[in-house]
Amino acid sequence: MTKLGIDYSYTGNPTHAWLTVLLMDVWHWTPLIALLAFAGLRSIPDAYYQAARIDGASKFAVFRYIQLPKMQSVLVIGVLLRFMDSFMIYTEPFVLTGGGPGNSTTFLSQYLTQKAVGQFDLGPAAAFSLIYFLIILLVCFVLYNWMQSVGTHSKEETGHA
Repeated sequence: MTKLGIDYSYTGNPTHAWLTVLLMDVWHWTPLIALLAFAGLRSIPDAYYQAARIDGASKFAVFRYIQLPKMQSVLVIGVLLRFMDSFMIYTEPFVLTGGGPGNSTTFLSQYLTQKAVGQFDLGPAAAFSLIYFLIILLVCFVLYNWMQSVGTHSKEETGHA
């Protein structure tokens, strides 16, 4: 990259390491979200699109009032899956940077693995992983209920059931 005039070092700069791990994780999981979105779009009956064409709806109106509300449950599942998986990130930073530079990309999952397997300190690692699981479960429960309440309010505002 120095030949292009860009000083980019994911092994030496913590910011570059974070950016590289983030881009790698997004690249890794984008196909799943794309497939979920495609499946959600394909599940919308053609009658909605025909009615929108008859009414003269714009493409944005079709997206706003037909596609987005009908895909809400699929998108909630996608967000929850990605959110839960983001806590379990292990392979990308381990393979790419090994947790470095320093400990800048050492995630909690790597720390737990190092504590349990590397140091063979199973008791604290098990307790820590259980607390980690409960925190993730609580955050997902709150996020899921919040997303459902936002979806219910938007359906009441637009008059769609």
